[in-house]
Amino acid sequence: MADPSPASRAGLLPGDEIRSMNGQVPRDVIEYQLIADEPVVDLEVSRGGLDLELTVDKLAGEPLGAEIASALFDQVRTCDNHCEFCFIYQLPKGMRKSLYLKDDDYRLSFLYGNFTTLTRFTEADLERVIDQHLSPLYVSIHATDPDVRARMLRNRRGALSLRWLRLLLDNGIEVHGQVVVCPGVNDGAVLQDTLVGILDRFPELATAALVPLGVSRYTTEEAMRPHTKEEAAAVVDAVEEWQPIFLRALGRRLVYAADEYYLLSGRPFPPVEEYDGFVQQENGVGMARCFEAELLGGETPTSGGDAAARDTYSHTTGFFHWVEGAPAEGYRAPRTSTVVAPVRVVPGRRSGTASRSSTVITGEYGARVLEPLLKAIGHSDVELLAVRNRFFGGNIAVTGLLTGADVATALADRPAEGRYLLPDVCLSRGMFLDGVKVSELPRTVEVVPTDGRSLLRALRQR
Repeated sequence: MADPSPASRAGLLPGDEIRSMNGQVPRDVIEYQLIADEPVVDLEVSRGGLDLELTVDKLAGEPLGAEIASALFDQVRTCDNHCEFCFIYQLPKGMRKSLYLKDDDYRLSFLYGNFTTLTRFTEADLERVIDQHLSPLYVSIHATDPDVRARMLRNRRGALSLRWLRLLLDNGIEVHGQVVVCPGVNDGAVLQDTLVGILDRFPELATAALVPLGVSRYTTEEAMRPHTKEEAAAVVDAVEEWQPIFLRALGRRLVYAADEYYLLSGRPFPPVEEYDGFVQQENGVGMARCFEAELLGGETPTSGGDAAARDTYSHTTGFFHWVEGAPAEGYRAPRTSTVVAPVRVVPGRRSGTASRSSTVITGEYGARVLEPLLKAIGHSDVELLAVRNRFFGGNIAVTGLLTGADVATALADRPAEGRYLLPDVCLSRGMFLDGVKVSELPRTVEVVPTDGRSLLRALRQR
C-alpha cells in the first residue's frame, strides 16, 4: 500500500475546496504550485459548509499530493477577436459547451501551448510573466502589418498588440509564433512582408509556424477557402527561401511550414535535422518526420537529445484538449492521458494471437503518411482505415479532428474479431469531440499513444 501523501496526512479529503494557501488566494495552478512547493503550507478549506484550517508539513519541493479540478481558479480570459478563420465559429450546434469557449489567456499559453493574440494582455500580465518567468509562451502573429492584422482579427487592438511581443522578447521570455495563412488575405506578398517584419522587429522569436486554415462545412465566411495545390506550394517555397536567410542572420531557421502544406503540394517532408527539435510538433509542424523517426529508429530526434524535451514534444493532442482533459499539475504538463479499452475476446480464438489482423484507424492525411512507413518496417499486412471527416467536412482531414460518429460509421461493417488501434490524439478522457465515448463504438478498439514508438510496440504485441 502506498504511503499517504502530505495533503492526506494533514487531513485534506477529496471534494474539499481550498480557499487560501499560506494566506494567499491562488488564481491558477501556477500560483498554486509556487505555494505548494513550500515546506509548510497552511490551508483554509471549506468542507460541506464547514471552514477548516489544515497544515501540511513536508520537504521543500515535495509534491503536496492533491489533485485539483482545473488549471485556472478564476475566470478564463476569453477572446474578444472575431477572426473569420476561427475554427470555433465553424463548429456545429449541440456539441459540448466547453468546446465553444474561445480563450485568449496567456496562462493557458504557458501551461498548454495555446496561442494567444495578446489583444487582452496588460501591464500587470507583463509584470507577472517577467517576475515568474512564465516561459515559453505562444503567440498568434498572422501578419506584422498592423492594418492587415487588425482586419484579420477584426479587432482594432490587433494593430498594436504585437508591442507586447516586443516587450516579452526584451525581457528574455521565449516565444513561439504562428501564422494562420489564409489564401488571398495574408499569403503571397503579405506573407513575405510578415517574414521581413519578424526578422526586422522580432528576431529573438524562437520559432514561427506557417499553418493552413481549416475550413469546415459549417463556415459562414465566404472569403475563407482551402489552399489550392499551387498556393500550398508557394508557402513551402517561402519557407525554403527564408530559412537560409534566418539561418545566416540569426543562426537558426526560425520559420517552418506545417506538414499539411507538404501533403497538399505533393512535396517531400524536409529532413529530420531541418526541424530543429520539433518544437512546434503540436501545431502540426514535423509530426510526420518525427513519427517516422520514432517508428524506424525508436527515438524522438529532438535537438541535443534532451530526454525531457523528447517527452514534451512526443505528446500530440487534438484541438480544444485543455478545456476538459488537461491535467492541472506542474508547468507545461503533457495533455495526453492514455485510455486503453479492453480487447474483446472472441469465443474459439485467443486474444493476442497472430491470426488476428490489425487495423490502424486514422484520418485521411494520417493514412498518406502511414502507408509507406508500415511497408518500410515490414508491416504491409496492417490495414489502414482512413476515416473521412464527414462531421466537419470541408478540408478537415487531420486525425486529431476525427469524431466518434465518423469512426463508428467506418467500423460498423468491419469484422468483430479484428484488432483496431485508435490514436489517442482523437480523444479527451476517452471521449471524441462529438461526445461519443470509446466504449460506444461498434467495435472494441485499443487506444494507442500518438507516437511511432507506441504504435510499433502495439503492432509487435499482436
